Amino acid sequence: MGKQAVGKNGGRFRGSGRARCGVGRAVLTAAAVGVLAAGASAAQSAAAPRDPRAGVVQQGLDELVGSGGVPAALASVTDGRGRSRAYTSGVADLATGAPVPRDGQVRIGSNSKAFTAVVVMQLVAEGRVDLDGSVDAYLPGLVRGDGIDGRRITVRRLLQHTSGLPDYTGRLGEEIRAYEPRELLSLALGQKADFEPGAGWKYSNTNYVVAGLLVEEVTGRSLAAEIERRVIRRAGLRHTYVPAPGELRIRERHAKGYYRASPDAPFVDATEWDPSWAWAAGQVVSTPSDLDRFYSALLRGRLVPRAQLDQMRTTVPAGRPFAEGAGYGLGLVSTPLSCGAVSWGHGGSMTGYETRGGTTEEGLSVSVAVTTQPGRAAQQHMERIVDAALCSAAGAGGSGAKGGR
Repeated sequence: MGKQAVGKNGGRFRGSGRARCGVGRAVLTAAAVGVLAAGASAAQSAAAPRDPRAGVVQQGLDELVGSGGVPAALASVTDGRGRSRAYTSGVADLATGAPVPRDGQVRIGSNSKAFTAVVVMQLVAEGRVDLDGSVDAYLPGLVRGDGIDGRRITVRRLLQHTSGLPDYTGRLGEEIRAYEPRELLSLALGQKADFEPGAGWKYSNTNYVVAGLLVEEVTGRSLAAEIERRVIRRAGLRHTYVPAPGELRIRERHAKGYYRASPDAPFVDATEWDPSWAWAAGQVVSTPSDLDRFYSALLRGRLVPRAQLDQMRTTVPAGRPFAEGAGYGLGLVSTPLSCGAVSWGHGGSMTGYETRGGTTEEGLSVSVAVTTQPGRAAQQHMERIVDAALCSAAGAGGSGAKGGR
């Protein structure tokens, strides 16, 4: 973890995703978290609806709060017909003990990459972008550095993290402020390439900053406007948006997000801060059920034509931060399930929030969010909740996946 700087108006914190936030007003000890969360968990558990997956999901959320050290957990399960059921545990505000809003908004982090990838693939389908064309064809001379040459990096390699572009996040300054996309790119270009284009795989947010710049160059519109028009409206996402420049607050009902420097450190309110450092790679705000709808719409061919969807689901082996056996396509991640099926999604990590989820070929979706960036053990717990919910549906004759690619 990097240096922590706290000033009069805020500070910088690095979590598991090297995210940043401003310091909020509420700071509680871990002991207080346990007391507040345990009471709220019991209440939510008692009120859990009777559903084949209710016990699996609710118990998992209660365990995340009770022993996983998270202030709140929320989830959505959406069936193949688009009907969603929400689950919550913990408290929305550690200072007041307020209940967690059902299906509240969260910062979805790197799930945003899937939104950006969809826009790029729509442009591919329209013949405006060549998936195997060079980045330099659209952003001439922009991507240059030590071992970095946009003439050798294709659009596909950007979306699949096989470009070798180094990640800029480790070079972000301590000052909390707005960032311009080209400023983020310049931070990356000051480093040496991770590998020759196409010679390896390494997760790098820089790839999606370049993809976002490409979208803006090709369309002549902002990335936010294109995501709104091409993805959010088309998929019918009513509680999803890209924050406007300088927009720090989360617009609708939400549980507060928290940060802590170590497992025994106090929680700090990290809800309101400038997310522009993540831009095309992680800036979107959504809800668990809207995430379900997005991935279901994508996999059912409602957002990109079948040919481009097939390209998105053609994967290469992926390493950290994804689960063992995962494959990375073009903004989509395949994850093997314990029941032999495969789920599709992405997941995301931002200071104050963490999300995990999966969607089957038939449209059954599960999204789980917590209101802090937990350690790897809690992340794996979230992944097990998704696995158990999807597999329990398949085992009960529900909408389970039958393979993948």
